[in-house]
Amino acid sequence: MTESLPADVADVLAAVLNTDNPVHVALRRQVPHLIVRGRCTCGCGTAYFELDTSKAEPAPTGPGTVVAAEAQLFTEAGECPGEVLVFTQGGYLSWLEVCSWSDDVEVTLAAARRWLQTLS
Repeated sequence: MTESLPADVADVLAAVLNTDNPVHVALRRQVPHLIVRGRCTCGCGTAYFELDTSKAEPAPTGPGTVVAAEAQLFTEAGECPGEVLVFTQGGYLSWLEVCSWSDDVEVTLAAARRWLQTLS
């Protein structure tokens, strides 16, 4: 999706924002102007973004913080141990959250990337 983002972040954003939904289209246009300003320290891979808003139009998500995209994660065995959520603030990409629902399966951005690629 972009050379400036880490591959795991770029790949998961590409998979989750891969629809013709007007919000997803607008968010994809923001990605080239996006940088990761921080990651969660627990190792899950959650990424917090910084975006030069002068170079991108806001997506039509409305004001405030919104979950603009989401994808449930399924393992090769068909289990659903978590999901990834894409958050916006004021229509701009803000962070990519990795959520775990399982004590048995490690849910990370790297695992999400692998699981989402097997679906496509």
